[in-house]
Amino acid sequence: MMMMMMMLLPPSTQLSSEHYRNKEWNAGEGFAFLIASDINIPEQSHGRWLGLTNASTDGNAQTTSKPAIQLNCVLEWDLKVEELHPRKDWTWLKIAVGVGVPTMALLAILGFWLGIRYVNKRKRTRVEESNVLGTLKRLPGMPREFKYKELKEATNNFHESMRLGQGGFGIVYRGTLHDKDHADTKTSTEIAVKKFSRDNIKGKDDFLAELTIIHRLRHKHLVRLVGWCYEKGKLLLVYDFMPNGSVDKHLYETSSQNTLNWKHRCKILADFNARLGDFGLARALDQERNSYAELELAGVPGTMGYVAPECFHTGKATPESDVFGFGAVVLEIVCGRSPGIKILHEHHQYSLVDWVWMMHREGRIEEAIDKRLNDDYVFDEANQLLLLGLACSHPIASERPQTQAICQIIAGTTPAPSVPPFKPVFMWPSMGAAYSSTESTVSNVFLSSITVSY
Repeated sequence: MMMMMMMLLPPSTQLSSEHYRNKEWNAGEGFAFLIASDINIPEQSHGRWLGLTNASTDGNAQTTSKPAIQLNCVLEWDLKVEELHPRKDWTWLKIAVGVGVPTMALLAILGFWLGIRYVNKRKRTRVEESNVLGTLKRLPGMPREFKYKELKEATNNFHESMRLGQGGFGIVYRGTLHDKDHADTKTSTEIAVKKFSRDNIKGKDDFLAELTIIHRLRHKHLVRLVGWCYEKGKLLLVYDFMPNGSVDKHLYETSSQNTLNWKHRCKILADFNARLGDFGLARALDQERNSYAELELAGVPGTMGYVAPECFHTGKATPESDVFGFGAVVLEIVCGRSPGIKILHEHHQYSLVDWVWMMHREGRIEEAIDKRLNDDYVFDEANQLLLLGLACSHPIASERPQTQAICQIIAGTTPAPSVPPFKPVFMWPSMGAAYSSTESTVSNVFLSSITVSY
């Protein structure tokens, strides 16, 4: 290993390693450095070594030792070390504060506003419920008041599988009430629950009107009202459950094997032990509304196809309007079609009444009879009932047959009524038969092109 040596020499002396080995040196002043390769130094040393030889100024070298000093070696540290942290970037915090504070303030204001609305709505609901409940409880002979929780449990939370049908203002569900007072007997009662689909003021009026009327009626052909519920804005009526279902359920069976036969259809019209329900039709309208447009906006009660045209102007149910509704039922049972569904014929849509009237005008009224009967019916009876249905559906209320005449025609003791081939035009106020007769000076072409919509 090469090593650097330092000695005191005259300033003008030039040295080499050979000089160092073989010559005597005179004392002098100065420093001399040479590279020597024969100096023993500690093994496995990782530093640099400086070798010194003693050369006194008087020429008396007392020792030949060559002290070696290790360079590039740290013997002791006396430093204070501090870790320098990078400077924090506060930009994201400034952005978060700038966006978050206004957002939180806006949400707080919105929450406060919604809270006020909720509180006010609760107050209005409580006031309305108090008014409605007060009205109901003042009525004499009111049926049982149910809790909403009871009816919810009875109908399996108003599950779709419990749904029986839908009326003008609500959905009817099947339910089972269990007798909690006699739990050991496990007795239960089947009920039908009508849940009103609207909770606005109009819905409450419908609810009150129906409840007010039904609770006073007692008749073997009316579905008995079991009870009612008005809780948290929800309106419900509870009726007796009819195990045989509604007529339309059996009438509109798609297969010919399950549809009502002709004998049962005639029995329904004559003396079948049926029951009526849903008196939404009996709701009274405000008498200030006199125009057709106002009644349209208000919503005329009843199911389209069964409502007489004059009801859109009067808003009242009359014996004549009842006859019109019965005529729609007669046509429905004989034809197997709903009065409220349009019939497509030769690229035109017709109501059931208009379609049967057209068949009558063309002399093929028998084609209106339900095809699912497969000709298993009495033609004369079917023809007579179709003409009766048209006569009851006359647009002019005064031209409709009386109830006694209807019963005689159904019983077969009176011939079918005379029905004009063209459907008369509805007029309000009614002008009588002189203006509704088809034998007027107005051409048949003009009359046949008129489309009357209810």
